[in-house]
Amino acid sequence: MRLHPLFSDHAVLQRDKELRVFGTAQPGERVEVSLGSQRASATADSFGRFLARLPAQPMSTQPMQLLASAPSGSARADDILLGDVWLAGGQSNMEFPLGACDAAQDIAAAKYAHIRHFAVDYRFAITPQADVRGQWSVCSPTTAGAFSAVGFAFARRIQEETGIPVGILRSCVGGTNIELWMAQDTLLEAPELKPFADRMRASLQRHEAALQAALPAIEAWTQASRIAMREGRPLPIEPEWPEHPFGERRHDPRCVTLYNGMIHPLLPFSLAGILWYQGENNTGSAFDAEQYTHKVRIMVEDWRRRFEQPELPFYFVQLAAWQPATNDPGQTDGWAFLREGQRRTLNVLERCGMAVAIDIGDALDIHPKNKFDVGERLALWALRDRHGKSLEVSGPLLREQILDGNRLRLRFAHADSGLMIGLKLGRLPVQEQAQGTLRGFAIAGEDRVWKWAEARIEQQEVVLSHPDIARPVAARYAFSSNPAGANLYNRAGLPAAPFRTDDG
Repeated sequence: MRLHPLFSDHAVLQRDKELRVFGTAQPGERVEVSLGSQRASATADSFGRFLARLPAQPMSTQPMQLLASAPSGSARADDILLGDVWLAGGQSNMEFPLGACDAAQDIAAAKYAHIRHFAVDYRFAITPQADVRGQWSVCSPTTAGAFSAVGFAFARRIQEETGIPVGILRSCVGGTNIELWMAQDTLLEAPELKPFADRMRASLQRHEAALQAALPAIEAWTQASRIAMREGRPLPIEPEWPEHPFGERRHDPRCVTLYNGMIHPLLPFSLAGILWYQGENNTGSAFDAEQYTHKVRIMVEDWRRRFEQPELPFYFVQLAAWQPATNDPGQTDGWAFLREGQRRTLNVLERCGMAVAIDIGDALDIHPKNKFDVGERLALWALRDRHGKSLEVSGPLLREQILDGNRLRLRFAHADSGLMIGLKLGRLPVQEQAQGTLRGFAIAGEDRVWKWAEARIEQQEVVLSHPDIARPVAARYAFSSNPAGANLYNRAGLPAAPFRTDDG
């Protein structure tokens, strides 16, 4: 009799939603589960897995005990709170620990008994798994340094403003493409992803053929190894295994295997929402960015279905600035295209929000240490959507471009509070630069020769012009890997998202 590791001491479980409690027992056994005033039962299947569904319960900051019992034994978890649980996924910038930030004071003050963190251990798996390794940690000066820094900043803001317990369920691995986090059948069957699916099928077929060709040598080595172990002789040299699809070897397979090893085992745990910081590994061409938009939408819709929560919010981080800045107004690169793909996600996926991070990056480090503004900008979405706070959640997002003689007028969503020139220094709040110069905008005429625009704010619009361009047709803003100097904000202190109105 065993509860899944998610249901262990110090867990935060989801308030106000059906609680799906799962684990293992003897096949066919009836399992009784209780938490607080609620009871439920389930029968273990032929593999010994059980899933009990407890009715929803309200928030609780008073420690509770989760009990599960069956004829073969019992299990329990103590110090359980009911609050909001957020799945924090992606790659290294979500995994990046608080202790690696400039956060000594934050860690020393991290006495938040109602913030809990569960780090899913790395697991690459060729087939969907049922279990994970990890444990819940209570936030304290001793433990906080190992927390996801983005997750900590997000949880701290939510907890301080609402008093609701927050659980951060971190499941992420550095240097990973989004495809690794998607179910294989989903990748292969989505019509929009046919180019990737064709490559994937061909790679799987090549791998299978290579594996079959290598099996005789592998089987001979296995037999020889058993004899050597029995006789106390050194083991023979292991033959070369065929490379796994997409260049990974069978000892560390990564083709769609992080979904198998680190997401599937969490199903169908009840959640408040998903936080996502990923994309660096998917940068490439404009086509790659277009495919990324499809992949995000398809992955999220698939996760929502598998977690049995079709309304699950999805809040993500647009890539931060990185690499040396350029003074070329016509430059494009993979990071700019990927940010465009991320921004388009807002138009194709319901119940999602984006935190812009171009003003808190680091030209020399792909892992900027200011994860505090990132987490707090994500928290704005949750505070508005889940907790009913009246606040601005996003920086300006381009809504339309209007030709006005030799000028372009740009109108924005999330600009009701007004637009301003801002300056962001470290973790300090954005400061308005009333006498500053608006930077980061480029325009082009029909010849598609890009020039830095003369830009100014007129009420809730930005007006662009250049003396050499009589009839501008397209505009860009902050469209490079590191758009240093781009400084358009709304008066809530949130940065405008990069964009382009051309298709080049």
